[in-house]
Amino acid sequence: MPDETIDEAAALVADLWQQYKTDSAPDARERLILHYSPLVKFVAGRVAAGLPQNIEQADLVSYGIFGLIDAIDKFDPERGFKFETYAISRIKGAIIDELRSIDWVPRSVRSKARAIERAYSKLENELRRTPDDNEVASELGLSESEFAQTLSQISFVGLVALDELLSAGSERGNSGTVGDTIADSAHDPVQAFELDEMKHVLADAINRMPDRERLVLTLYYYEGLTLSEIGQVLGVTESRVCQIHTKAIFQLRGRLSEPERPAVR
Repeated sequence: MPDETIDEAAALVADLWQQYKTDSAPDARERLILHYSPLVKFVAGRVAAGLPQNIEQADLVSYGIFGLIDAIDKFDPERGFKFETYAISRIKGAIIDELRSIDWVPRSVRSKARAIERAYSKLENELRRTPDDNEVASELGLSESEFAQTLSQISFVGLVALDELLSAGSERGNSGTVGDTIADSAHDPVQAFELDEMKHVLADAINRMPDRERLVLTLYYYEGLTLSEIGQVLGVTESRVCQIHTKAIFQLRGRLSEPERPAVR
């Protein structure tokens, strides 16, 4: 596409944002929804890759549209953030919320996931470091191969995602998404403080993770790579990346839910 055409398209979108945010023009809102609708299909495709075949991608798209609309309503162009980055997380969050509401994950898988989360939290608190696979498996009464198989089962049904754990340590129980740590249009000082605190807690937890888990989370959530593309970067299979992602999420959940550690004297 010629540079002139790209510039014209960008100017048109910028004008739509101004019309909607300044005048609340419903026509501008509808055109923004239409313009960004391909993002919904993109996100739905990524989410669908980790779900059972009985979950229709068309249903995920319909769930994601509500996330796109919410993102358009809440986004503040004046803050200088890229809308696509913010919207992708809001769309994914809307899809995850709907999947959670219809309770499509088998109880046995949920039970295993809760047990792993508790094990990571307990061992993190006791060891003051990230437990290795053998230690978690031992805590669960499993062999390492059985633990790996359990992770595969959980990752296959797409039970865990970074978007689900931002409220893990919240007393209020407010939900959040990765997008909430990137841009937010709220002007409430208390909410702004809580958002800033969440950014620091999440960043600190990720920075303390083992290199491979940290890299997978960074490439997937912040760089937008697919699991297959991450596998090419790491030189492993997509299913292995999925396992690493699932394990990384459990490690973060354990850290975000663990009690505050006393200061070292």
